Amino acid sequence: MKKYNRSQLREKIMFILYQVNICQKNQIPFQLEDIIKDNIEIENEFVKEVCFGIVTQQKEIDELANKYLKDWKITRLGFPDQAILRIGIYELQYTEAPGVVAINEAVELAKKYSDDEVRKMINGVLDKIYHEESK
Repeated sequence: MKKYNRSQLREKIMFILYQVNICQKNQIPFQLEDIIKDNIEIENEFVKEVCFGIVTQQKEIDELANKYLKDWKITRLGFPDQAILRIGIYELQYTEAPGVVAINEAVELAKKYSDDEVRKMINGVLDKIYHEESK
């Protein structure tokens, strides 16, 4: 049984949200629980909480992202970028994760899966939300 650290779990969450995005865009019915099970072989509360939280709060998360994306909408970003930004915003707004950790983890994912421009955009948006919105 593989043990994952939080960074690896966030990467799994990104893959799950990517698949959810494809299903939503193509109007394919899906069960989030099944997509999670297809991506991680162990039950993991962190993964479930974040995935279900993001899907449940997606409208609010996207509105917040759009508020800070200059002349952009989150839906213009690629699916991996959307997933990374949503994870960062969710962690900032809905979890006890320290803001610096949430931002850093999102930026690390963006370094791996996004281009430089998008990485900078994600960092900037999360930084503004952290300073202007966070509880």
